Amino acid sequence: MTALMTALMLAASGCRVLGPFSPLRPVEQLLIYPQSVAPSFARHGQAGGRQVWVETENRQQLDARYFAHRHPQAVALYCHGNVGTVEKWAVLAGRLSKMHRLSILVFDYRGYGRSTGIAHERGILQDAEAARNWLAQENGIQACDVVLIGRSLGGAVAVDLASNGGARGLILESTFSSLPDVAERHAAWLLPEWNMTQRLNSLQKIKNYSGPLLQSHGDTDYLIPLALAKELFATAPGPKKFIVVPEGTHNDDHIRYCAAERESFLRTLPPVASISANRRESERWVSVQD
Repeated sequence: MTALMTALMLAASGCRVLGPFSPLRPVEQLLIYPQSVAPSFARHGQAGGRQVWVETENRQQLDARYFAHRHPQAVALYCHGNVGTVEKWAVLAGRLSKMHRLSILVFDYRGYGRSTGIAHERGILQDAEAARNWLAQENGIQACDVVLIGRSLGGAVAVDLASNGGARGLILESTFSSLPDVAERHAAWLLPEWNMTQRLNSLQKIKNYSGPLLQSHGDTDYLIPLALAKELFATAPGPKKFIVVPEGTHNDDHIRYCAAERESFLRTLPPVASISANRRESERWVSVQD
């Protein structure tokens, strides 16, 4: 009788109460963090930037690339999407550095590429916190003075950071309100709001960020519908601007399409409140054309 009552309680509560023991967890792992279950064969060091290792609070080692600009107008952290490793995303980070005079860090989540560990919601958020702390220390600024850039899954990671400690500015590309909201559009029969263990609820978190927001989304993004992005944007309380990329899909190049708006956004950000001289910056500077 006790076993029957326990089974009924779990069924009523949904699979998410089981956490890592949920029968949906392996499926979520494959769909949400595919690079954490697929080996990376990318050759190290081809994407440019300075390779660094970021250590998390629980001793995971994250592979990262740092592009230092001699005269940066901002220091930025790039939180990438769920497909590909830092070798791929560093190419885009390098482009952002050149286009907008950024000192920028891009990193792999745990379980991705050469980073240690296994990806999961709490873990990747800890990874981003460690990466932001490394970047702030490297540049002699406070964590709240870092500009956060997040794409797709990385958008939810950036929102979490912004809601915990703030940000000088927040730039989101092709991101969502929450993971269950996305799953609801594709597999409502799985009752994702009830069953998913991985939540990444940006809709609730962004209420705690009142700083500047620049958000962009393609109007033909069928993976993450435009409506979910607009719902997230509508909830943000601070100064904000939304860019619709005409005929833009989920994988379109927002770095190119939204360059002018991004530059204008960066130029109008509040000044850095806590900057100090950092001799290591000039000593370790990686050549980037102005």
